[in-house]
Amino acid sequence: MALAHDPLWPRAGSWPAFGGTADAVLLGVPTWRTSLSPTGAHATPAAIREALPRYGTTVMGPPAVELNEVLHITDAGDVTDPDGSDGEARVISRVRELTAATDLVIALGGDNSLTYPVALGSEATGLITFDAHFDLRDGVSNGTPVRRLVEDAPAASSLRTARIDPARIVQIGIADFANSAAYARRAAEWGIRVITLDELRHRGVEDVVAEAVEVAGAGIGSRIHLDIDVDVCDRSVAPGCPASVPGGMQAWELRALTRAVAADPRVASADLAEVDATADADDARTVRLAALCVLELLAGLASRR
Repeated sequence: MALAHDPLWPRAGSWPAFGGTADAVLLGVPTWRTSLSPTGAHATPAAIREALPRYGTTVMGPPAVELNEVLHITDAGDVTDPDGSDGEARVISRVRELTAATDLVIALGGDNSLTYPVALGSEATGLITFDAHFDLRDGVSNGTPVRRLVEDAPAASSLRTARIDPARIVQIGIADFANSAAYARRAAEWGIRVITLDELRHRGVEDVVAEAVEVAGAGIGSRIHLDIDVDVCDRSVAPGCPASVPGGMQAWELRALTRAVAADPRVASADLAEVDATADADDARTVRLAALCVLELLAGLASRR
């Protein structure tokens, strides 16, 4: 069904192609080949772009802020075949180029393996994840990006000179019955700050975000990468995430966290991961939530002005 047109009600999406400079840029990174479970996550960047026009671009404030009036938002298209070592190198190179020309790179995944090359490309020194899982597995898959950023970053590469210090990693939303004790011990031994879903709900969004950006953004010249793994959410709002479970984060919690973290000027890049557009509910609620997270990232960026 065609969407209604109202010249006084601008819609999100359909932003111009990246042309050299911007305040924010979207980049599709349709990773999927190393997923631990069958996925159609490579279809998700296109699905998010299709869902964006369902929403407006006004933050109600008060006062109301029209995002298109305060931000120059662009779209850099997709990285072709981003899986594997060659694909990761292309992602790192493209994100590095975009980070140098924008305040915020928003990577549309794809499974969670995209977090590794996107964070490297933005030269992040700190990492915040919204995720039910640690992603500290061995090997190369959508369950390994955090471990790889600590242990396997290509220090000899001209594209990157250092790994992310685990003391600058904050993982928010880690859930019961979604991990193993071995990986919980690994996180503790490495000094990763883990904020469980229960702790988040006890303390509240504002308090948790204040700690997270302080930890991940420590040091002079720091850059934070934000990994938004939508499977942190309750399965009722994210049925298109293969690993989402009942009792997870609510949509409003994910949106509030996203906007609050993106408001920090040290956040240079973010990714949206683990949404399988081909497995979503008939009403596309998971993809639509991901599209709203794009807008929350932009709202956070606009609040820096």
